[in-house]
Amino acid sequence: MHRRLFLQIPIVGSAFFKDVTNKADDRPNKGFKVEANKDRYQEELLIMGGQFDCKVSAKDTDGDLLLYDTIRQEKGGPALHVHHFQDEWFYVIKGEFIVKVGDETFTLSPGDSAFAPRSVPHAFAKTSDGEAQMLIAFQPAGTMEDFFLQMSKLGQSIPKNQQEVLKELWSTHGMEVVGAPLKF
Repeated sequence: MHRRLFLQIPIVGSAFFKDVTNKADDRPNKGFKVEANKDRYQEELLIMGGQFDCKVSAKDTDGDLLLYDTIRQEKGGPALHVHHFQDEWFYVIKGEFIVKVGDETFTLSPGDSAFAPRSVPHAFAKTSDGEAQMLIAFQPAGTMEDFFLQMSKLGQSIPKNQQEVLKELWSTHGMEVVGAPLKF
């Protein structure tokens, strides 16, 4: 690296970190614990064949991150969809899942993860028998927390014809259904 370019980096970088620091002032300044099998706010969100427990809320991160722990009983998952404003990350704790991101389909076992960048069509499905568990993170959080709250009001089973039934709800939260759920 040329010395004069290197010397410019802290000057440019300092403006960037100043913005980040100011944003951090709005965040809570206290840590917290969320117990196993518990939700951050003690809500019970039963959605699409699983229980979704919020572990890190958008309120905790000033909207930068949202993290759910989902324990799933039913096989299957959501329709192929796009988040226009969020990246999504999947991490399997128990059971097996398939995750489709763009043209790639990944089989995930415990310890495996997959990343779905915003604006890239993706879907996941639980494929194993018995209980399965997966962490799902959204960055930034957007209105995903409200989306899951609204979904929980529709019942706990995976809706039939979900790509038609849920189209408006998904759209309201910055997502678009672009295909059917994954077949396995």
